Amino acid sequence: MADLGVDLGFLKLRNPVLTASGTFGYGTEFLPFLDLAALGGIVVKGLYYGPREGNPPPRLVETASGLINAIGLQGVGVEHFVADVLPELRKHDTAVIVNVCGSTEEEYHQVIEFLDRHEGIAAYELNISCPNVKLNGACPAMDPWTTKTIVAEAKRRSRRPLIAKLTPNVTSIADIARAAEDGGADGVSLINTLLAMAVDLETRRPKLGNVLGGLSGPAIKPVALRMTYQVAQAVRIPVIGMGGICTGRDALEFMLVGAAAVQVGTASFVEPEAAVRIAREIGEYCDAHGLARASDIVGTLKTGR
Repeated sequence: MADLGVDLGFLKLRNPVLTASGTFGYGTEFLPFLDLAALGGIVVKGLYYGPREGNPPPRLVETASGLINAIGLQGVGVEHFVADVLPELRKHDTAVIVNVCGSTEEEYHQVIEFLDRHEGIAAYELNISCPNVKLNGACPAMDPWTTKTIVAEAKRRSRRPLIAKLTPNVTSIADIARAAEDGGADGVSLINTLLAMAVDLETRRPKLGNVLGGLSGPAIKPVALRMTYQVAQAVRIPVIGMGGICTGRDALEFMLVGAAAVQVGTASFVEPEAAVRIAREIGEYCDAHGLARASDIVGTLKTGR
């Protein structure tokens, strides 16, 4: 059997497959369906300091080969997470990465400083890229200087590795990735959802209560793959790719263009065990193609003729 282990430099994973924030709850919701230890790790639903209600419904709309969500980062807050969720996650041998949110730069700091006092967390994923909250989809990761500043201040306060989650809603995602690296990020993850909308022709109204939302699923995979490739060429820190991954072959394509690991998101809504299946399919591909290690495929795309 091929070795599926991944060494990100700041974190070692059992295999390259993580679950994406916002699509896997806090991990405990999936315990009836799979063994968390079969995953490389989980990225829990985004956490603000306090509880958050999220956006008014409707909050989900299916589209052709995709899903638009405008959940609005509903969450339980850090105190509830540490008291009731984290102790359960500690029972399972998998890396727990917390997606850190903030309405202000100071709230990012408060979340990190609170979580830093508690054990059982492997790293933070700094969510500076969610497109479905307010401000017509604007987010900090749309500007290089803001990205660098927020990452640098968060990194200065954190005793754990910091992964910056990037938005696709920019002209040059490579520039944003370099800014995150310059700010001290240990890694970057991409892409978050694409700003989108859906309308009802009969009622002539938006299908989402928030009007705009974030598009995910197979429809965005070609865009996500392109951006992952561009970022992997631009930075020296590890890249974690995501966007429309539904099969082991999808995951391996992201690794081929430079992702050291991947995150599985929308597929988990359709098939709760999708992330575990994808990890297994990566191993099967490696065995069938004589690869001793899954990591051997990372960044081996041939672009010349």
